[in-house]
Amino acid sequence: MKDSSENVNGANGEAIHKGSTVPHAPRLPVCQPTVDIQETADGLLMRVDLPGVLKESLELIIEDNILKIFGRTGSQIPAGATPVHHEFHMGDFYRSFILSDEVDGEGIKAELEDGVLVLRLPKRKTRQRRIELEVT
Repeated sequence: MKDSSENVNGANGEAIHKGSTVPHAPRLPVCQPTVDIQETADGLLMRVDLPGVLKESLELIIEDNILKIFGRTGSQIPAGATPVHHEFHMGDFYRSFILSDEVDGEGIKAELEDGVLVLRLPKRKTRQRRIELEVT
């Protein structure tokens, strides 16, 4: 699997993602979340660090064998509080990965728990068949 993240800022600084259903606001910074990928006997296990991200602001798309992870983090400042210091990223995030032919794109499973997106990318099942040899 190859990271294929690209620049997703438009001319006016707005986030661009063709066909996205996640709402966007202009001039928010775009970041690339950290990712760990492990290979297992069944396929690949991918963990994406997305603190503060809600399911509603997360979008996963496979297009032309590219897995795209896109979304937005929002402010988590309680009503009436004044920010004094902040290090968490607020804004859009984007990562993309080129999937090998060994990955079964139809079987990918995703779950979001405690700010970590876990993706299970199963290996495509290979089929073996015997080829009959004709003698001429």
